Amino acid sequence: MKQLVKIAVIALLIRWTMPAWAVPSFARQTGLSCNVCHYDPPELTAFGRAFKLNGYTLVSNKAKHTIGDGKSLQLLNNLPISVMLLVSDTALQTKQPDTQNGTVEFPQQLSLFLASSLAPHFGTFVQATYDHQSDHFTMDNTDIRYANSKQVNGKTLAYGIDFNNNPTVEDLWNSTPAWGFPYISADQTPGSLAAPVIDGALAQDVAGIGAYAMYNDHLYGDVTLYRSEHAGGGAPNAGSGFSYNISGVAPYWRFAWQQYMGKNYVEVGTYGMYMSSYPGAVSGPTDTYTDPAFDFTVQRPFGANALTVHGTYIHESSDMEATYQQGGVAMPSHTLDEGRINATYYWGNKYNLTGQYFTLVGSNDPVLYAPAAVTGSNNASPDTTGYIIQGSYWPVQNIDFTLAYTGFTKFNGAGTNYDGSGRNAADNNTVYAAVWFNY
Repeated sequence: MKQLVKIAVIALLIRWTMPAWAVPSFARQTGLSCNVCHYDPPELTAFGRAFKLNGYTLVSNKAKHTIGDGKSLQLLNNLPISVMLLVSDTALQTKQPDTQNGTVEFPQQLSLFLASSLAPHFGTFVQATYDHQSDHFTMDNTDIRYANSKQVNGKTLAYGIDFNNNPTVEDLWNSTPAWGFPYISADQTPGSLAAPVIDGALAQDVAGIGAYAMYNDHLYGDVTLYRSEHAGGGAPNAGSGFSYNISGVAPYWRFAWQQYMGKNYVEVGTYGMYMSSYPGAVSGPTDTYTDPAFDFTVQRPFGANALTVHGTYIHESSDMEATYQQGGVAMPSHTLDEGRINATYYWGNKYNLTGQYFTLVGSNDPVLYAPAAVTGSNNASPDTTGYIIQGSYWPVQNIDFTLAYTGFTKFNGAGTNYDGSGRNAADNNTVYAAVWFNY
């Protein structure tokens, strides 16, 4: 805890981080401005990473009181609830057949957060979200931690236990899928036919418990085991209707090294997952997925401004024997290779501009990637490449105006007539405008 307070003091003194305003519950808890932890939410600063690593447990004297013996019950003076409201408008270069173009969602998303220190060494980030497309609330990203530290060979070892419902949501860097760019985006535009399992396929559909540690503020390691839990499904789990039902447990790993080089902060690491799964059942033949990945982060201040760069590469090898027997694929063995790199420049405390390049290349399969208007592939390929240009403006710390353009050079295998119905990749180019309120 003393080390964490020291980091907070340093962060307050140097103050070169940009004012990105994330979950205000933590600001009320700690008494610190949100830009101490964030550049642009959810991207974390050095202090933000330390705060998460240590279990969200830094509490200011003004933000807590104790009852009884002063140790048995610790309470915050304010209920640690925050609200996020996202309103958006999305337009495609060429509308989808028989639909209007220019889709307004009010809201696109409404989230409630329970985000707080619960007790010494225990903290939580719990999100429940109303989604406009489904028209109901559901459990969103959740991360509950026990954290502590001790001295080993004169160096600090920070360690903890983590419970979460989305592989990579426990991560400290914004180069992994759960918290990676784009942080907000359109939710009803055409998307690629494929993605690695670790890139969102299990989000909010699993429950995991793991252990993590950071040695000497440099070397980080995390191992988490996941089981299917299927929010909204029956209990006990019968597997019917769900694409993934984990056989045994699915291990997730994360190792990273972070280092300051003068004013430059650099992180390089690896993460990944192995899963054996029953498609639509809880017994019988299985599909297996192995997803090793590599990532990096660079952060550099320029006076009152800052530059951040993130990159990741995921290689997935799959043996879909169960799905093959069911006729869902033309061949059992597949590969996917997905890469993203983005850079953001922050001007002062109000503006930022991001550019991202993304690519996905996969094995051809005429059954898995069949022709279909708008969403299919005319050549049995999921290959998709493109770019995003996004700018944001923060007039005050609780409001963000975002405008983004997504362009595709290839979509589901081709640049022209990719779906077999005459649609081109560029027809899915998207203009996305959003207003993001946080309180």
